[in-house]
Amino acid sequence: MKMHKLVLSGAALIALCAPAVLAQAQTTTTAGASIGAADKPATTGQRKENQQDRIAQGDQSGQLTSGETKSLETKEAGINKETRTMRSEDNGHLTAADRAKVNRQQNRVSNSIYRDKHNARQSQFGNGKLGQRRENQQDRIAQGIKSGKMTAGEAAKTERQQQRINREASNMRQANGGKLTNADKRALNRRQNRASRNIHAKKHNARRQ
Repeated sequence: MKMHKLVLSGAALIALCAPAVLAQAQTTTTAGASIGAADKPATTGQRKENQQDRIAQGDQSGQLTSGETKSLETKEAGINKETRTMRSEDNGHLTAADRAKVNRQQNRVSNSIYRDKHNARQSQFGNGKLGQRRENQQDRIAQGIKSGKMTAGEAAKTERQQQRINREASNMRQANGGKLTNADKRALNRRQNRASRNIHAKKHNARRQ
């Protein structure tokens, strides 16, 4: 009889303790899941890709001028080159100090992207054929940046070319009361033809972002 009561007491104790144990297990599991689901810091590669997407969007929307895009892509190319050097010095890996340095540099570029996209300067595309052509060139460059077909260095070079054409067009207009002569338009079209071939070559070579 005593043995039977002892067994029942043990069973009752287990029944009382089981919910607490289960609750603790669920808490642990939930906490573990929460930690696993938390956003992890972006990797160096992911951060670079995100910056390129932001630059491409600004370039395509006209929020970034050719000069601003050129400057940003030059900075990105510098970071990419330094990152490759760091990896070559450590058997293809980045140390914690390397990652921290690259992250600081990307933070500065990120701030520059934001400022450039929200300042008063905008890419001004006219309604004429030359303006449409220039906008088309910007769209092609932006697509190359976003897709990774153009490296940051290549994008900077193509934007530098566009910047020179834009500056030349501005000078032509100033010299002729705000208008372009037929000779000016032909000259600008020839320059855009060369720029177009340059964009195509850079998007279809073996180099990738």
